[in-house]
Amino acid sequence: MRNYGLTAVADFLGDRMVYRNLDAADARLPRLAELRAAVGLADNAIPRKSAPEYARVVVRLLRLARALDAPGTPLTRLVFIGDTRLNDGAAFANLCRVGDWPGVAFIGAEQPASAQAEVVAPDGYPLYLANRWTLLADFDAFCRQQGVPVDEHTAVILDLDKTTLGARGRNDHVIDAARVAAVRRTVGELLGAAFDPDRFEAAYAQLNQPEFHPFTADNQDYLAYICLIVSSGLWARETLVADVRAGRMTAFAQFLAAVHARAAALPADLRALHTDIHARVQAGDPTPFKAFRYTEYRETVARMGALPATAAPEDLLAREICLTHEVREQAMAWRDRGALLFGLSDKPDEASIPSDALRAAGYKPIHQTPTHAVGA
Repeated sequence: MRNYGLTAVADFLGDRMVYRNLDAADARLPRLAELRAAVGLADNAIPRKSAPEYARVVVRLLRLARALDAPGTPLTRLVFIGDTRLNDGAAFANLCRVGDWPGVAFIGAEQPASAQAEVVAPDGYPLYLANRWTLLADFDAFCRQQGVPVDEHTAVILDLDKTTLGARGRNDHVIDAARVAAVRRTVGELLGAAFDPDRFEAAYAQLNQPEFHPFTADNQDYLAYICLIVSSGLWARETLVADVRAGRMTAFAQFLAAVHARAAALPADLRALHTDIHARVQAGDPTPFKAFRYTEYRETVARMGALPATAAPEDLLAREICLTHEVREQAMAWRDRGALLFGLSDKPDEASIPSDALRAAGYKPIHQTPTHAVGA
């Protein structure tokens, strides 16, 4: 591995980027509110990455972006770079279907076995499953073999989290560490002297497991809130776990309603926070725990570009959220051939974009924040 120095995703992607709210960072592109009618999206609905409705929004943005850069040059194919077979694979297939494009996806996850790739096509669209990020160099030739050459008629989607930044299997644990630190810090600040680190750690470690995903919806806002309630002493972790396993507590909405009925027992500040989160959930907000997400942003950028320029690659990968050099290198090569580059992130905007106050202090969105590029 080698340290390639400080850079930012925006250095090669520009502001062609959307986070969870699907509002393009590029001011020349329309906001989601302006696209709802055109793509048939209900008011206030924000589809998740693997949903067909998400693909309708992104395809519209891709075509508008291409018209800005190269008027009269249609997009006729798609290349997708991601890190999860299920979520990214579903998003890729939906984009191909909505755009009526042939396409190929690279799904990377670094593993200790010898370098190899497997090709599958569960939805009729090829997924190139690679256990090395260095195999992106071979993937370019594979695209041509599949009849999907990368040129000015190609849209290239770059997944941001655990692909372009914090490559899965190599550097993704630092992204996770930032999120866990944000939950701990948020809960600790809210509870003050009453915060019991051991109680919090036990709750988070257990309820973050796949066994409890049907209950938490694998939603980090919900999990952070549950850990706050358990840490406050209003609900015992052992009781909650037993209720979930016995089927007496099956969904987060049920838990939230049960807490709402007992909210009078909470201290005034926690009761106010609960009231706010309860109202946001009722309104359909997928990221209702705003204080946690704002803290996650600060914890994330604190782990970007923080080490000295002379830091060894292994230290950077252990302690920083690094830009994946192989993704950057291949993306720049495709950009030079005329391809449209576009970034997607399912991370909430509150955890990705600074508040006005932080922006005034010099903070930048995640894709504009410099960090060290590391790769082979």
